[in-house]
Amino acid sequence: MGIYVNPRNVAFRRILNGDIYIDKTDLILETNNKIHKPDCFLCVSRPRRFGKSMAADMLVAYYSKGCESQELFAGKKAEQIPSFKKHLNQHHVIRLDVQRFLETKRDLDRFIGEMERRIVSELMDEFSECGKFEKQTRLKDALESLFYETGQGFVFIIDEWDCVFRMAKDRKEIQKEYLDFLRGLFKGAEYVELAYMTGILPIKKYGEHSAINIFGEYSMVDPKNLGKYFGFTSEEVLEQCHLYGADYGEIEKWYDGYLLGGLHIYNPKSVVDALTWKKIKSYWTGTETYEALKVYIDMNFDGLKEAVTTMLGNGRCRINTRRFQNDMTTFVTKDDVLTLLVHLGYLTFDEMTEEVYIPNQEIQQEFLNVIDGPGWDGLIQALNRSEELVRSTWEMDEKAVAEGLGRIHNETASILQYNNENSLTCTILMAYYSARAYYANPVMEMPAGKGFADVIYIPKQGMDKPALVVELKWDKSAKGAIEQIKERGYADWIAGYTGEILLVGVNYDKGEKVHQCVIEKLGKD
Repeated sequence: MGIYVNPRNVAFRRILNGDIYIDKTDLILETNNKIHKPDCFLCVSRPRRFGKSMAADMLVAYYSKGCESQELFAGKKAEQIPSFKKHLNQHHVIRLDVQRFLETKRDLDRFIGEMERRIVSELMDEFSECGKFEKQTRLKDALESLFYETGQGFVFIIDEWDCVFRMAKDRKEIQKEYLDFLRGLFKGAEYVELAYMTGILPIKKYGEHSAINIFGEYSMVDPKNLGKYFGFTSEEVLEQCHLYGADYGEIEKWYDGYLLGGLHIYNPKSVVDALTWKKIKSYWTGTETYEALKVYIDMNFDGLKEAVTTMLGNGRCRINTRRFQNDMTTFVTKDDVLTLLVHLGYLTFDEMTEEVYIPNQEIQQEFLNVIDGPGWDGLIQALNRSEELVRSTWEMDEKAVAEGLGRIHNETASILQYNNENSLTCTILMAYYSARAYYANPVMEMPAGKGFADVIYIPKQGMDKPALVVELKWDKSAKGAIEQIKERGYADWIAGYTGEILLVGVNYDKGEKVHQCVIEKLGKD
């Protein structure tokens, strides 16, 4: 047993000794089903604070011949897996935390050789009965030799696989060398029984030359069947809230919102911190810095700031994730930036609609921290006006709503260029930012209508507030917007809602540079 070859189960034992532990050991069913198969290569990427290392440590404790772990899995979900005993501590494991070899940027030029040297040295000790290797033996050569001499293969558990791309953002030659190393280590290698890699980013796309296309990818964009292992599920969080006497509604509002494989997933580290310290707040800044988010949303891509503004108003933005190069430097469009923010955990991605949005109040707070500064002039002031505008809408004060929209428009003119209907939508979402306290996330372009930029706000359960059906016009009339709502039956879409419904027609007169508003009430019938 060693640090890298057949390590012990110390790390997993420490995890189990924590005050809060949620059993995810049934992940072993998914990995056992891959052993010795052509698709035994898994790259599971998720943000910091989402339990990547914990999963890796659990798999090491389960597979490694360097320890006895049956007691650690006693009573856990893994025990119910038919193949549990077959693979329990029956495999030679090579465990790598790549970040340990990259403490400073000076390590970039030598870390591959250092990893190989240390692992080969431990292999010589572990397989002392076999012939000695030369000091400079490449890792893949040593593994091939051992496999053909002993017939025994290896399970690879690699954590922080992508830290090279975060540290060497502008050093393409280092990135290429590292990808070539991984490709040489795994592609066509008979000694690989299972390879489980985890990091923040999916596999880097580097043309055909260096692509590690043998790996199946499970990510925040496409979790496949592993979504429930990316964080805590609603049922798991509800159970912990009962145990700790916490308000589930508040925990849900602050830390839920990540949509993975149709499941609502919570940020696990934040939930644990909130339950441990009995305080609801943003715990994100403990590991992710203010600059990390600011650098990306300040990028000068057409439509990026409008997209961020839309999402701050609880809206969604449709993006194309397929062109993202899976690194932190290759950006061509705003979609590339927004896709990266999904992988970093600042946004979540709805596979069904191909839309991104801000998942919860914790992340919303991080965005608000960033936009309170240069480059986002007026946006904080605009958002601060929102509560007053929402109340003016309830009071059906058309003049106050129109004037409020005008002020928000003026305060954000540098962000929203006001050359299309999309900018008008952004203004509405900013104007009704405070509505998130009373309403579910707005429904954009409702299915029943044909309008370009309709927005619907439906009250949260228990909120005695009117539903809002908003129709936007550009150089037409607010009254015409109201008529369109009626003629096309937009309010019929929420016919099951039994409370009051307010129809809000908004028009922006480009020539006069003014907003007009008409508000009408529909009866409860």
